[in-house]
Formats: sequence, C-alpha cells, structure tokens
Amino acid sequence: MTTPERVTGSSYLFLGFLTFLNIMNFVDRQLLASFANFIVPDLGLSNTQFGLLTGLVFLTFYSTAGLFMGFLADTVNRTRLIAVGLAIWSLLTAASGAAKGFASLALPRMFIGVGESIMTPTAMSLLADRFPAEKLGFASGVYYMGVPMGVGASLLVVGYLGPAIGWRNCFYLLGCVGLLLAVVMWFIRETPRRHLIKESVTTPPVPQLSFKQTMTELARALRASPALVLTIMGGVAFHFILGAATFDQLWYVNERGFERAEIAQITGWIGICAGMAGNLFGGLGGDWFLRKTGIGRPMFLFWIMLILAPINVAYRLVEPDSIWFWVGVAVGFFQLGCFYGPTFSTVQELVPPQIRATVVALYILLLNMAGVAIGVSAAGIYVDYLIVQGDTEPYTTALLYFTMISFLAIPLFYAAGRRFDVDRAKLHRQLNADPD
Repeated sequence: MTTPERVTGSSYLFLGFLTFLNIMNFVDRQLLASFANFIVPDLGLSNTQFGLLTGLVFLTFYSTAGLFMGFLADTVNRTRLIAVGLAIWSLLTAASGAAKGFASLALPRMFIGVGESIMTPTAMSLLADRFPAEKLGFASGVYYMGVPMGVGASLLVVGYLGPAIGWRNCFYLLGCVGLLLAVVMWFIRETPRRHLIKESVTTPPVPQLSFKQTMTELARALRASPALVLTIMGGVAFHFILGAATFDQLWYVNERGFERAEIAQITGWIGICAGMAGNLFGGLGGDWFLRKTGIGRPMFLFWIMLILAPINVAYRLVEPDSIWFWVGVAVGFFQLGCFYGPTFSTVQELVPPQIRATVVALYILLLNMAGVAIGVSAAGIYVDYLIVQGDTEPYTTALLYFTMISFLAIPLFYAAGRRFDVDRAKLHRQLNADPD
C-alpha cells in the first residue's frame, strides 16, 4: 500500500493565487454580460449584436487560440505564460471601456479571448503537477471557484460601482488591476513537471512532443477512451444554458421587474455564496464519490443534474415573490460550481500526462464553441425573433428552451461515469507498457 502524497503549504498558497487570477479572468470576461442593462441601451445594441459580442466574437478567438496555448503550456515556462496572457487581456479590457458602438467593442473583445485562453489550460497543468490524482478534484474545484465568484464579483461591480463611476470607468479600473497582477505572476517560479521528474529517476528524459505529435497523441487518447468523449459531450450540452444565461440580467429587468443595479447586487451575492458551495461540494464530493464507489466523477454530476432539473425549469415560470424563484437562482450558481472540479479532473485522468494542458484546451474549445457560443448567439437571435412574433416574454421562452437542451448532459454523464474505470485502467496499462 503506497503512502499518500503530502501536499505542501506552498502548493495550497499557489492554488489560492491561481484561483484569484481565475476570479479576475471571469470578472473581465463576464463584465460585458453583467453590464447588459447599461451597455445595451447606451450603445444601442440589438439582442443579436449583444449575443454575438458575448458569444462568437469573443469565444471564436478564445477557443481556437486556447488549443495552441495548451500546447505552449506543455512546452514553455507556465507561470510566465500566464503573466503574458493576463497582461494582454487586462490591456484590452481597459480598451473595451472606450467603445462607441458594436464594431469598436467587438475588436478588443476578439483579442481579449486570445489572452484569456492562456489561463486555464496552463493553470490546470500546473495544478496536476502540484497535487496528486486523489486530490486533483479538490484542487480543480477550488480553482474553478473563480467561475461563480468571478461572475458574482462582476455583478457586484455593476451593482455598486456601476451607478457610482459608470461602466466605462469600471473597465478601465479592472484593466489596471490586472496589469499589476501580471507583474507579480511574472516573478513566480515555474513548477517542476511531475512526469519529467519521474522519468529522470529511472530513464533518460523523454523529448518534448512537437505540435503535430501532440495532436496525434490527443487523437489517439480520444479514440481510446469513450469515457473521455462522453464527458466532453456532456460538458458541451451543459454549456448551452450557460450561454443563453448571458441574457439573465436582461430577463430580470425586462420580464421580472427588477431595478438593474439592485438585481445585480442580489444575484452577485447569491452567485458568490452558492457558487463557492457548489465548487466545494463538486470538488470534495466528486473525489469522495470516486473513492467510495469506484465509479467515475461524471456519475456524480449525473445525480446532481437529475435531482436539480425540476427546479431549473420551475423557477423560470414562477413570479419573483415565490420562494422557488430564489431557490432556482441559487441552484443555478450551485450547479455551475459543481460542474468544473469533477469534469476537468476526469479529462486529465484519462490522457497521458504530457498532453494534459492540450486536452484541457480542447475541452475548453468545445465547451465554448459548441456550447456557450451557440447558446448565447442562438439565444440572441431567437429573442429578437420572438419579439417580432409578439411573444410577451421572449427571454423566458428562450431561456426555458435552452434549459431543456442542456438536459442532454444527464444521460451523457451517466454513460461516462459507467465507463470511466475501464478507460482509466486501460490508460495505466498503456503507460506502464510504453512509458515513452
């Protein structure tokens, strides 16, 4: 029986800093959606244009660049790579504050995606070298607190700073903060790569894979692991509603009667609290579920989504004075938090260590381009269509429609969980038989 690997205090401190950077990542990314009730009327945007700005315009560059950034994260100094990405997206966040219309906002939004695409593949690669496999779900869950906390924090910026200094100055301020953090990140030392340390003890170092070799190895891993493919497909399906939910702030104001700053404050606090609870529950619970049952973490997500599905539908239909409305708001953030730790640890455990960052980048590409981008862009077009057709609650109709599509993730996560143990064992046999 092997002794569990001890995680040092510096690794937890590093996890905390990466999580803070991820919060900043999602604050900057989500700020446009959170300021929807300010920016849409100020710049005269249609729902279709707003959907494109938060969907295809941003995510096309973010996702496609991310695959190359994942390759870089497997080959270059990762802490400095993050510092470069942070500096790029911070400068362009500040530039977004000067936008005068759709085109002048679209340009910086395109290239913000290039900078932000560096963050997660690189960070997940670093964490996989800092934390053993049995604690990787926890580390991933903590890191991905940055999603609900970043979304919640962006809403708090809107609710408190927006009325005081205006949306443009908020963009300028966050850009400056990001540049300062980039300087700090530049001077943090790189983490030794776990698989290279192991190889150096027993065998000569394995040469770094070229980009072509990395893509070949990635294709081989996808063919060899149905659980990996099913997990990715489940994540994509789940992200359809996350894309459409970009219109939530417009829904709250236009169809549920809230004041724009007030609802941003309320949902911001709910998002932070429920999202953090979800991340901890998803990270720790997914690790516990795998340890106790031997069934893959996607099965854990299957049960969460199945149990919460009725609430996700009901709260879109009830009035805001119903308790189920507020339960539904909290459940949305909680479920979002639960998602990341189990799925990102799963995809990393099902591929060889030298392509972990690349598979994370591919996963992010598909989540965003096949999930979020389609969800938000199609939802914007659909809302404008429903308005022309005379629908009295077009945002409600669109959000319900995309909620139902996202339920496709439920059977996909079930199938991935059932297959996980077989595919992981096959990968371990392959690595032991062919360590090169």
